[in-house]
Amino acid sequence: MIIELGHVALILAFLLSLVQATVPLVGAHKGWSGWMAVGSAAATAQFLLVFYAFLALTYAFVTSDFSLKLVIENSHTLKPMLYKVAGVWGNHEGSMLLWVLILAGFGACAAWFGDNLPATLRARVLAVQGAIGVGFYAFILFTSNPFTRVAVPPFDGGDLNPLLQDPGLAFHPPFLYLGYVGLSMAFSFAVAALIEGRVDAAWGRWVRPWTLAAWIFLTIGIALGSWWAYYELGWGGYWFWDPVENASFMPWLIAAALLHSAVVVEKRESLKAWTILLAILAFGFSLIGTFIVRSGVLTSVHAFATDPERGVFILALLGLFMGGALTLFAARANVLSSKGVFGVVSRESALVFNNILLAVASFVVFVGTIWPLIAELFFDRKLSVGAPFFDTAFTPFVIAIALLLPIGPLLPWKRAKLSKSLRPLRAGLLLAVSLALLVWAIQSERSIMAPIGVFLGSWVLVGAATDLWQRTGSKRQSIQERLGRMLRLPRGDWGRSVAHSGFGVTILGISMLTAWEQEDIRVTQVGEPFTVGAYEITLADVTQGQGPNYSTILAEMQVSKAGKTVAVLYPEKRVYPVQGMPTTEAAIDNGFLRDIYVVIGDPQIDGGWAVRTYIKPFANWIWAGAIIMAFGGGLSLSDRRYRVGAVSRRKLVPVAPQAAE
Repeated sequence: MIIELGHVALILAFLLSLVQATVPLVGAHKGWSGWMAVGSAAATAQFLLVFYAFLALTYAFVTSDFSLKLVIENSHTLKPMLYKVAGVWGNHEGSMLLWVLILAGFGACAAWFGDNLPATLRARVLAVQGAIGVGFYAFILFTSNPFTRVAVPPFDGGDLNPLLQDPGLAFHPPFLYLGYVGLSMAFSFAVAALIEGRVDAAWGRWVRPWTLAAWIFLTIGIALGSWWAYYELGWGGYWFWDPVENASFMPWLIAAALLHSAVVVEKRESLKAWTILLAILAFGFSLIGTFIVRSGVLTSVHAFATDPERGVFILALLGLFMGGALTLFAARANVLSSKGVFGVVSRESALVFNNILLAVASFVVFVGTIWPLIAELFFDRKLSVGAPFFDTAFTPFVIAIALLLPIGPLLPWKRAKLSKSLRPLRAGLLLAVSLALLVWAIQSERSIMAPIGVFLGSWVLVGAATDLWQRTGSKRQSIQERLGRMLRLPRGDWGRSVAHSGFGVTILGISMLTAWEQEDIRVTQVGEPFTVGAYEITLADVTQGQGPNYSTILAEMQVSKAGKTVAVLYPEKRVYPVQGMPTTEAAIDNGFLRDIYVVIGDPQIDGGWAVRTYIKPFANWIWAGAIIMAFGGGLSLSDRRYRVGAVSRRKLVPVAPQAAE
């Protein structure tokens, strides 16, 4: 009964989304407050219904209800409880239910916390959000129903993909979907503003917190996925430029550009058309990512489905939403004129340059991702675009962004003198150059990667610190007074500097890991020591064991340095009998300055074992930087100026009254 009620709740949510997509829109057009209020009620009811449907599916997984086809294909009675719950979204149908749950949740949040929005704008935002829901409810119910029953339930299930039975992958999809789907709010605000015929400073302030929240969740989701790939897949890397990895990275780049562009709309009422376009493209890239993951057109270890029918349905949704939004964008070009005028050297110009770099970088990743598909369709050639292309094409944009990042916040609005604005950064520039030269001098191998990365990362870090320090007053004040004022700065200022600092830390981690990583692959006997870098490693023992739903070969690796034991590591090779699939479990001794990474391979004819060992300097700085970036975004989001302010309360006159209808 619980499962049937969940199915009914999903159908009712679909019907409510139809109401939400139409009634508030008519009410806003006619000025009928009662009809506009339907949007908030429909959004709340829709969220509660989808939430119940999701709980019903979770109940089926937790209780191992094998009368449900989805549970049979993705669960097993011996599976640990965490992975039974994670199995709800560890498949195509369940993950789409999570998708619409988050979509409905964002719509409900707009209804609950949108009291400071004009009634007509809120009604139109909810209507657009409801229209997106209509498309995805139809997709689930007609092509991907998670509540399909089987006539004769088996005694047990087929188990979840072993690669997904990991804590990192248990939490990675929800965060990623919160980011993907969260960008629908920016899309809804953009389309609603175009329908209303008004894009102004208040709109820029309203759209920023929704975009920022989505960007934070995307940052966490991407970082979790990268961390999982690092320690779970056993290949020692953190980023492969896989199509599905790129699918999440592209909207992250566009969302970052949108955040910076919305600042210009709010502060100077400039870049309106560009900002609206970014809001449309950000969600568009999220839909492209959904298409890549679920259509099977591109090969990926992360892909959920390979059903062409589902791919065509998502492609139709992409065409409908993007085509409709871009057509409306072209039709409303007359309301997107900018008021603010600014010089070539100004904060506005710096943000424009920042936007161009981020947008073009995203386009480069997009072209590299879909080029194999284009080559096969139009040139009948099968090819792959790998890491060398992306590293070569993408790195110049990272360098340019890192060079610009400390300068932009120090430039005044409207017009600036570059020499005067750069003066506070002279000491930071000297420090960054000195650190780069020091790294060049002390490194054993003359790699240019590390000095350049250290310079860029240090430059970004000192720039973030300088930005905060410059906001504390004049040189005539004492250091104590300026430090006290720094602590009282708005959280938005702190959030920007912390997020930029996280970017600098990630640059440091990636560059030094790439330049100084040591790798050793060999066959070794039990009890035979070998040396990798400054460490002596011994394969002490190899045993067989049994886990909850897998068998394992467990190696004991003793690591010492200068005669002292540093760590004892236990890499594994697991076999999941239900699916007959082996997995590699790397053993890692994490450190602040380095990771020791060991993988046990297959047994050899002579009785030895294949062993891969990596010494990975500064590896954890990569994910530490992502955490810092997300934390900085959270600080900014907590700034009450995002929620309350004179601009958001002010009643503004539409730019084009005749277009408001």
